[in-house]
Amino acid sequence: MYGTEMMAYWSGWHFVMFAIFAALLLYPIGVILRRIGYSPFWCLLALFPLLNIIGLWLLALSPWPSNGSRRE
Repeated sequence: MYGTEMMAYWSGWHFVMFAIFAALLLYPIGVILRRIGYSPFWCLLALFPLLNIIGLWLLALSPWPSNGSRRE
């Protein structure tokens, strides 16, 4: 039961549950990216193990837009 044989035991519900969990993960990331001025499609980097870390570092170190309402 290794490799492609394991796919025979997956039903359509597995893919439905994956889509639900992916949406629960990607939607808030897309909203945050849209609010700071980036395309929400960058949230797809969260699905790939090494790219999500690289994307997070690029986002953290890039200049963020300021709206003038700064609390000190």
